[in-house]
Amino acid sequence: MKFTLHVRAAILVLAFGIAPTMVQAESALYPVNSILADAHADIVRPTVAKQFLVYNKRTSKSYSVMQVDVDNPATILRKLVPNHLNEALRFGVALDNGAIGYVSNRMGPVSAWIRQAKGDGHITIGNISTYRGALVPMNLHASHDGRIWCFDTTMEKILQSRAISQFSDTTKHPELLAQTWRFYNSNNFQHKLGYKPTKSGVLSKFENPSLFIFDRNTGQMTMIPNGMDGAVSPDGKRIAFVRNTGGNYDLWMQDIDGSELTQLTSSKFGEFEPAWSPDGKRIAFVSNRHSKGKLLSTSIYVLDLNSGHIQRLTNAKRASDGSPTWKNGHTIIFHANRNPSRPQERTVSRWSLWQVKLQNESS
Repeated sequence: MKFTLHVRAAILVLAFGIAPTMVQAESALYPVNSILADAHADIVRPTVAKQFLVYNKRTSKSYSVMQVDVDNPATILRKLVPNHLNEALRFGVALDNGAIGYVSNRMGPVSAWIRQAKGDGHITIGNISTYRGALVPMNLHASHDGRIWCFDTTMEKILQSRAISQFSDTTKHPELLAQTWRFYNSNNFQHKLGYKPTKSGVLSKFENPSLFIFDRNTGQMTMIPNGMDGAVSPDGKRIAFVRNTGGNYDLWMQDIDGSELTQLTSSKFGEFEPAWSPDGKRIAFVSNRHSKGKLLSTSIYVLDLNSGHIQRLTNAKRASDGSPTWKNGHTIIFHANRNPSRPQERTVSRWSLWQVKLQNESS
């Protein structure tokens, strides 16, 4: 067998000048399993609220937002599909009552909306500045009751224009579709063969984005400079977000009223995409700390807010695991480019949904 492998490798090198990459699979820290895939579409950015799972779907022709049963993802409950020429629906958000948050380009540049749980009504989120292009909402998120919303946006005019023009671009490279934080980083905002690691000292030439928090009850809009990837706690009282300091991305948290600003992580590599557990005591997030800042080798972790302990949940050398959301207190759903037949060592060009259990319990 070893001789055969060496002969095949020699043939590849002589005939094509290609040296085969031999990747030794790691044993999974926790078992992961595929829960939803589509051979003709990318499925990304899952969010869960009660029995509802909302995800974003991209085909070669359109962007849409889907709502399914969290325990049976094959059961489609609702589809939000484009109704206008060149319209795109992205950044879907699940809410407890069955309503769905999303971002659309139907009204001018880009704006945020809520599809009501009953009927055909669509409610605007934010204020008129979003429609005039002053704000281009990305990475929409909300408290489970739909009262507090957050999104990040660039203040840099060149990036604003690019965000608007690329919003409905269905040819966007799959990496950029599933790692939206890269849009704000000059080293990583476009697809290329090699990337600088995300770690302290590797600086971006772009201005850092700002995080906006909107209270639908009061109409108050709050800005947090140098913030992105915001996540509102289930009770709507706190927000976790990502901040770039000297090339290093870390997780931060503060109360919605502006008090208790706290830095949660301090590794020299990147932490992204925080997601609150249902009880508000833990935060799942994405990091490349174990791959020493490699952009395309990311794993899912969980931070215990009381103890500060960080637990790694997923560990495939080649996979880009991202966008975690809590199905319940011990199961996390995420998107990944893993190969369903060999998830620990191979990847594919499509994104699909996976889940990992922290404990051996029934969900």
